Amino acid sequence: MKHHLCFRIVLLLMICNLVFNAQANAQKQTDYGNNPAAGHYILLNGAKHYYEVYGEGKPLLLIHGNSTPIRGWAPQIDFFSRKYKVYAIDCRGRGKSELGKDSLTYIQQAKDMAQFIEKLGLDSVTVIGKSDGGIIALLMGIYYPAHLKRLVAYSANMSPDTSAVYPETAKDAHDKRVEADGMLVRKDTSKNWLVEQQRYRMMEYQPHVTAGDLQKISVPVLVMSNDRDVIREEHTFFIYRNIPKANLCILPNQQHGLPRLNPQLFNSMVEAYLETDFKEYPYRFEK
Repeated sequence: MKHHLCFRIVLLLMICNLVFNAQANAQKQTDYGNNPAAGHYILLNGAKHYYEVYGEGKPLLLIHGNSTPIRGWAPQIDFFSRKYKVYAIDCRGRGKSELGKDSLTYIQQAKDMAQFIEKLGLDSVTVIGKSDGGIIALLMGIYYPAHLKRLVAYSANMSPDTSAVYPETAKDAHDKRVEADGMLVRKDTSKNWLVEQQRYRMMEYQPHVTAGDLQKISVPVLVMSNDRDVIREEHTFFIYRNIPKANLCILPNQQHGLPRLNPQLFNSMVEAYLETDFKEYPYRFEK
């Protein structure tokens, strides 16, 4: 009897090990951001951009944060490509996309994303943007709403100062921009310091989006952040209050890196929003 029990235990362990290895190998096989089977290039406003496409269904565009290109969306691509046709793109100067000749701006990147949608002939596009990608998504809602269906703006800020972000975040952007300036003067080649300079200069001095700008957004928006984020909670609420068709989600005890650190929570909240019809609530704007 004991012999049979031990055999069954060993067999169960072997099966579990095979399943685990199969899952691990499946994840290794998809090198997001460097996958020739899914990768494409497209010229957007004079700069060559790289993007990848996964799944089938309604179009879903993922716009990454300041420092993490397509590969940072791995848990979201895995999840959302089951129901959507997911387009993940490297923004200017990140991943495999060119920086271009002009200074890096959020407005320029919103223009790039709008042209991306136009060139691919997409319609009724849902956009999920995280951090800087959330800023870009909201700018698309303001200036390029024609082909948008819904937006998810995760951990975005509408101004670069400490009214929107905590002091340490503003200081970090300043310090890293100064470091990049110095490295460019020294002609250091350990990093692409021009891209580093552009990235942190953008964070230090941009964006400048007003309440009036936000009020122009006509599509439904999930304004999403955390109570342990680099963005001030009151600033997230400011964004929410000024978008006519907005829902608000501030998650407890979560940090800025939520999509990577706790993808199950992030994905489930976004999925629930995307699969629910927007409900008007007239009391939101009563005084």
